[in-house]
Amino acid sequence: MSSGRILSVESSCDETAVAVVERGRRIVASVVASQVQLHSATGGIVPEVAARAHLRWMIPVLDESRDRAGIADWSEVDAVAVTEGPGLAGSLLVGITMAKTLAWTTGLPLVPVNHLEGHIYAAWLLDPDEEEKPAPEFPLVALVVSGGHTFIVEMRDHLSYRLLGQTVDDAAGEAFDKVGRLLGLSYPGGPAIMKAAAGASAHDRRFPRAWMGESYDFSFSGLKTAARHEVAQALGLPAESRELDGSELSQTDVAELAWGFQESVVDVLSTKLLRAARELGAKSIILGGGVAANAVLRERIDEGARGLGLPLVVPRPGLCTDNAAMIGAAGYHRFLAGERSDRSLDARPSYKLAV
Repeated sequence: MSSGRILSVESSCDETAVAVVERGRRIVASVVASQVQLHSATGGIVPEVAARAHLRWMIPVLDESRDRAGIADWSEVDAVAVTEGPGLAGSLLVGITMAKTLAWTTGLPLVPVNHLEGHIYAAWLLDPDEEEKPAPEFPLVALVVSGGHTFIVEMRDHLSYRLLGQTVDDAAGEAFDKVGRLLGLSYPGGPAIMKAAAGASAHDRRFPRAWMGESYDFSFSGLKTAARHEVAQALGLPAESRELDGSELSQTDVAELAWGFQESVVDVLSTKLLRAARELGAKSIILGGGVAANAVLRERIDEGARGLGLPLVVPRPGLCTDNAAMIGAAGYHRFLAGERSDRSLDARPSYKLAV
């Protein structure tokens, strides 16, 4: 008899994660080894360093997840799901190799999963002791916004994705990281900017919005350029100055600039997502990805969704960032659809979810 349990593996970037998820919803166990402190010194992820850290932590994380789930025999699991892309090639290969080895030695089916759909399926997850609640209703629109991706898709059923719009240059999360560095804030930039912006009082720094006409596309490269100019001006330097030291900014300037930047990003993301929900007749809205942990973004979209009479489903912050439970949720539906892979499975660093 099927247990409905999927053991899932995620190593696409800088989080080593293994989880056990039951029937695509209930988290039985979820373990994540974060590399944030490891990469904070360089202000960004160094791929080779990330891959070596995955090699160090993958087996201990697997063992801990199995122990937490109480798995005494592999027959208690239906399949092994693993992220095949997109992501850093070296990081992806660590998780894929481990998942293939586990599937081969146990005889379990191997199910490949797109990392981006994992961020969407995080909206289906329930914590171990969480009360049952309705799953997101189709048709729905989902915004995934992270360090490497920013896009809106429409879903009319499980595993069905229609791309509505995406960034034409930089991802929102990348913009947060780079502007955070400009302001002399810690890595990652998203939480640091949100914290700094909370200290703003004048709210007098207005950054540009790239609306891209009537499309659902995004652009954040101009916003980063505007941030450089604002920082240079605050420091009394020419706009074209290459070397800007954000640590010399006053606390007031940091707070106001952080607020202005964050407000621009939140305004564009929320407006386009809510317009898509209204125009396409969505019955629910999903917000996912690491930037979805931003409280201001969540509140702005929630307010708009309530105005439309629609439920907004946002995973708790710990499930917005990379984790394996979301891969298990998506992997369950791919398992039900009969999708399987063999030992030829390889990393797909540029794997697209929808075109």
